[in-house]
Amino acid sequence: ETRGSFLFYSTTSLSHTVMTEPASNGIPAKRIYAFRQGESAGGKHLKELLGNKGCLLCEMARLGARVPPGFTITTEVCQEFVKLGNKLPEGLLEDVKAAVKEVEENMGKKYGDAVDPLLFSVRSGAAVSMPGMMNTVLDLGLCDANVEGLASKYGKRFAYDCYRRLLAMFGDVVYNIPGEEFEQQIEVTKKEQKVTQDIELTAESLNKLIKRFKEVFSKHGKSLPQDPWEQLVQSISAVFLSYNTPRAIKYREINKITSIKGTAANVQSMVFGNLSDKSGTGVCFTRNPATGQRGLWGEFLPNAQGEDVVSGVRTPLPLTELDRFFPGVHAELDQNTRRLEAHLQDMQDSEFTVQDGVLYMLQTRNGKRTGLAALTVAVDMVEEKLVTTDAAIMMVEPRHLEQLLHPTFEDEQAYRNAKMVIAKGLAASPGAGVGKVVFTAEDAIMMHKKGETPILCREDTSPDDVGGMNSAAGILTQRGGMTSHAAVVARGWGKPCVCGAALAIDVRNKTLTAKSENGATHVLHQGDWLSLNGTTGEVIRGKYEMREPEMTAGNLAKFMEWVDAKRKLRVLANADSPEDAATARKHGAEGIGLVRTEHMFFTSPERIQTVQMLIASTELHSPAQAESLSKLQAFQQADFEGLFRTMDGMVVTVRLLDPPLHEFL
Repeated sequence: ETRGSFLFYSTTSLSHTVMTEPASNGIPAKRIYAFRQGESAGGKHLKELLGNKGCLLCEMARLGARVPPGFTITTEVCQEFVKLGNKLPEGLLEDVKAAVKEVEENMGKKYGDAVDPLLFSVRSGAAVSMPGMMNTVLDLGLCDANVEGLASKYGKRFAYDCYRRLLAMFGDVVYNIPGEEFEQQIEVTKKEQKVTQDIELTAESLNKLIKRFKEVFSKHGKSLPQDPWEQLVQSISAVFLSYNTPRAIKYREINKITSIKGTAANVQSMVFGNLSDKSGTGVCFTRNPATGQRGLWGEFLPNAQGEDVVSGVRTPLPLTELDRFFPGVHAELDQNTRRLEAHLQDMQDSEFTVQDGVLYMLQTRNGKRTGLAALTVAVDMVEEKLVTTDAAIMMVEPRHLEQLLHPTFEDEQAYRNAKMVIAKGLAASPGAGVGKVVFTAEDAIMMHKKGETPILCREDTSPDDVGGMNSAAGILTQRGGMTSHAAVVARGWGKPCVCGAALAIDVRNKTLTAKSENGATHVLHQGDWLSLNGTTGEVIRGKYEMREPEMTAGNLAKFMEWVDAKRKLRVLANADSPEDAATARKHGAEGIGLVRTEHMFFTSPERIQTVQMLIASTELHSPAQAESLSKLQAFQQADFEGLFRTMDGMVVTVRLLDPPLHEFL
């Protein structure tokens, strides 16, 4: 069947259909779905069963992309695995062997062969994409008995490189041997050989590294199974176990991912980006994930396997240089990914491998993106007639719009590439802030009066700091959480704030000390430039360009017109001052749903002091109470007049004075 420019192949020639017990509707449920170029019984309609990765592998195969053949074990098998006390269900090994036989016939190789073995990867894949949350093992099927056979056919360096990768991944993923122990041995070997990159290690060095890796196994009372089938079974079990690792559970909690069955296990024949200088691997997006600009964007590494690109062990090259290494591959990759984007109706994030100049597509998924990119992609794809306005609305998440309501950095990748992120904390209030470091509220006020922009850095904040907080372009604290004083006040004022950051603030000596992820120690003094990303929780050394939000023009205005045409609810704002009310009107609010009258007193030190005087005089039954009330009445009357003028007849709901004392004392 043809649809547009895509060719859908019949799936009838795929013989392999492994069944389990009948499903509740009486139709036998399949445990395994096979895929190869042009053929698969699976597809995107089976996302819950095959996981996001598995269903899209099947979909790519059906579209005719050159996908290394393999098969997906369903999420229902993962459920069975958990119910059986983390044991694979009876009969699954026979099912797997039948599926492997089909791949062997397609590839013309035998799994575990002594001379030219077929090797497999095993990757996880739940129905919702969880990058880096679950585990992968590559190069399964290698062992002491066949590594020399592989070496005689393709070269010793390639064979030993694959074997050391298998040892490290299997040890880490299956046996929970800390990955750092393998990394330490790599560093020792590189120092001995006086090289800085893994790619520079000779065959002899890699063989020595294999022996060292085996010693790491022995130290933990383990050894790599020499039976390729045992490797495969243990790796499939490890993938199912990885679904309930602490980091996977935490990721699902943070992203509110519920109601998914488990993870699928994707078993796929290996293609090798580390086979030769005519081979490589990379990651690409159909549009820039930072800006949304259309066009192939990404990175690759020659003579490498996929983990090398994402792990950061080598510095990748931009895709613009792809044809210099692999002539013609860039155009083919661009064509493949454009077709995928049009078919799947969203920006794609794809992984690929080039083996001896031939392009293979390893996986694809909807690409994660910034708020700016999400908006640009949604609007552009409507204009390109790839999606409807309804679909475009659903492509932009609430958190994306939250980013767009605040200043953002022009290029977040710039400071990350420069390794200028010196600490991370809680993203307590979104937006970007750039200014000079100050350590007291008084210094922030003074710097602001001079026409400069301060970033207020405190161990934590109190009501006494509000004047400085109001003068600052951003707030950074060493202590405190998402509901701390700093976080609450910053969010109320729309200022970027990072709380509980991993750094040390010394107010007396006016220094800020942090250790970045690469181990470098940074010491900042008063007046040094500092940037805050309140949306990501990043603390950045230096001064970086920002982009102000555009609420009433461009793509956001167009997008909100589509939303307004569909929505059934009125949108009211929280606003506590005439300035807040003006901003709300500018952003399209149809009234104020809540005026929190106690927030009217946060805007200046004088107002805070007046409230404190009121509380003290009330406690002491002092006649100063009347004076304090009189001052507060003047503040409030001016604010309410400003609010009502600004809203010009729209609904305004006022909550009577309800001061939580900890916000003032």
